[in-house]
Amino acid sequence: MQPVIVAEKLGKIYRTGKVEVHALRSVSFSVAAGEFVSIVGPSGSGKSTLFYSLGGLTRPSSGRLLIDGVDFASLSDAERTRLRKHKIGFVFQKFNLLPTLSAMDNILLALEIASGTKKLDKTYFEHLTELLGIRGRLHHRPSELSGGEQQRVAIARALISRPAIVLADEPTGNLDSKNSDAVLAVLRRSNQELKQTVMMITHNPEAAAIGDRVLHMRDGELLDAETHAALEARSANAV
Repeated sequence: MQPVIVAEKLGKIYRTGKVEVHALRSVSFSVAAGEFVSIVGPSGSGKSTLFYSLGGLTRPSSGRLLIDGVDFASLSDAERTRLRKHKIGFVFQKFNLLPTLSAMDNILLALEIASGTKKLDKTYFEHLTELLGIRGRLHHRPSELSGGEQQRVAIARALISRPAIVLADEPTGNLDSKNSDAVLAVLRRSNQELKQTVMMITHNPEAAAIGDRVLHMRDGELLDAETHAALEARSANAV
């Protein structure tokens, strides 16, 4: 089976005047369809730049990026936007719900933006909202929902158009431990039941452990298992 994501020697350089910052350094990996992959790294490790590259929100400086078989990095801005709307769902640390709309309308607005229509598969919608535990909260506005409920609405918004890939950027960053555990559980359950590929960016190793596989980043590079273990041991000894 062809991987749904293939990164080949991805590089990203930001330039400020004469200063170059290498945010990504020859990053290569692949992700199978239906896999849940966590990417872990400290602030400045390059994981957010990788997230934005995978989502087509920024263009890599070098390398190739295949999304569902399409060379994402070579597309025009308009083509990347079109592919992103149909193939990728986003879950961010900030819930980004429209405050004047109900939870249901926030979800349906995302469907309309992604597909250009308000046509709704009611069976799928009912299954999704039941899966995420928000069926009884659909007519409430964001201000009437807890943080965990708002994040679950945001996950429903990301999944409603049935994207092949879900990118989650620190999805528990604004939540307490109880709500964090609940959101991670529903994200994992939705991955398993809806068969969507999930890539989650996090600085939290405990949150990352929910995935099928964990990739570790540092200084713009992916670390192999041996290098990561050596760095962990050195850090532990320093303490």
